[in-house]
Amino acid sequence: MALRKLFTIIGAIAIIVMVSSSFRMHESADSASTSTTTTTSLSQDVPEETNQGLAGVEKFLMYSGFRNATSGHFIMIAVGLFFIFLAIKYDYEPLLLIPIGTGILIGNIPFLEGAGLKLGIYETGSVMNYLYYGVTAGIYPPLIFLGIGAMTDFSSLISNPKLMLLGAAAQIGIFATFLGAIALGFNPLEAASIGIIGGADGPTAIFLSSKLANGITLYEGKPVMNLIGPIAIAAYSYMALVPVIQPPVMRLLTTKKERLIRMRPPRVVPKFEKILFPILGLILTGFISPSSLPLLGMLFFGNLLRESGVTKRLAETARTSMIDTVTIILGITVGASTQATVFLKDTSLMIFGLGAASFIVATAGGILFAKFMNLFLSENNKINPLIGSAGVSAVPDSARVSQIEGLRYDPKNHLLMHAMAPNVSGVIGSAVAAGILLSFLG
Repeated sequence: MALRKLFTIIGAIAIIVMVSSSFRMHESADSASTSTTTTTSLSQDVPEETNQGLAGVEKFLMYSGFRNATSGHFIMIAVGLFFIFLAIKYDYEPLLLIPIGTGILIGNIPFLEGAGLKLGIYETGSVMNYLYYGVTAGIYPPLIFLGIGAMTDFSSLISNPKLMLLGAAAQIGIFATFLGAIALGFNPLEAASIGIIGGADGPTAIFLSSKLANGITLYEGKPVMNLIGPIAIAAYSYMALVPVIQPPVMRLLTTKKERLIRMRPPRVVPKFEKILFPILGLILTGFISPSSLPLLGMLFFGNLLRESGVTKRLAETARTSMIDTVTIILGITVGASTQATVFLKDTSLMIFGLGAASFIVATAGGILFAKFMNLFLSENNKINPLIGSAGVSAVPDSARVSQIEGLRYDPKNHLLMHAMAPNVSGVIGSAVAAGILLSFLG
């Protein structure tokens, strides 16, 4: 069932993109034909009052969505409805997919471009353009990380630090896809932005693409493509599909004996260590990758608000009302940025394909590294390879998938607390990887 859902979703996306290419070939011809027909009808010899009435109707139609609709708009509206359907029917990341799906609808309501109405998200001075500035300037992702830090308990990672290596190993998906994107003809800036999808971290993907693949940055004297919309949609889509994509990979790469491994319970972490961790983490990651500070600085700051015990009001605001507000605005604007004229390109299909490959490679990387670590661990300290899949930073969904798969083979084997360690380290790892890519290419 899971594979069938996955193939259905990927197939639908592929069909939408391919069909849109054929429709776009006829749009200019249809537009020219409509223009000729309109000119002919208005030039007929009719009474002046009737002519004025027709002119009024024609002006009304000119500004309506019906007159300016193209096949691309209807295709993207179908995509938006599909996202909303996935969120409601299958409960796939509804807090993300419903705002994004609604944003796609908003961004693809047709209007007369060039008329100074200031409606489109790419029109300077429009309300949506002002909200979209938070995406293009990389403002929203750090605020999301602040909320994530205030929600996250790093106890499992502090208790068993070696599990951090699983989160690091999962980042192989980012760099493997970076090389794959270059092989497909994308320049390094675009390839780096596409590769970060493998981290399964939407805010990080948006942050990096806003810096490198924003349509403004130059590479060898030429502007790179604006890939923020396709990359964000791909990243959040695969985050929502974690319960569908990961289980087949987990079963393929592990044996029944490995799935039954029971790990030792994590030790109780004292408050002092919980407070010290975000401080040391901020300093260490900042020195390793200063470019990641906008993300990791806010992540560790949010966690310090949580663990200090004296800033409960600030921590509560960060993990509730603030992150909810930013998520709503981010989802709507990212969705609206998929305007048909910008989103429906051949590169979008390649980005979705590379994103899927990146996500699968990242999942496999964490699992295989767990199996590799077991070669050097005693029998009592073995790692259940199922938690390696949680190395991608879709918190807490990928950790929950590890728990579900573990219970499938042993109803008493609870892996959630163990899986949270590579899960939260994956968040840190993807942000560090983004910072490294930004340092070299920004």
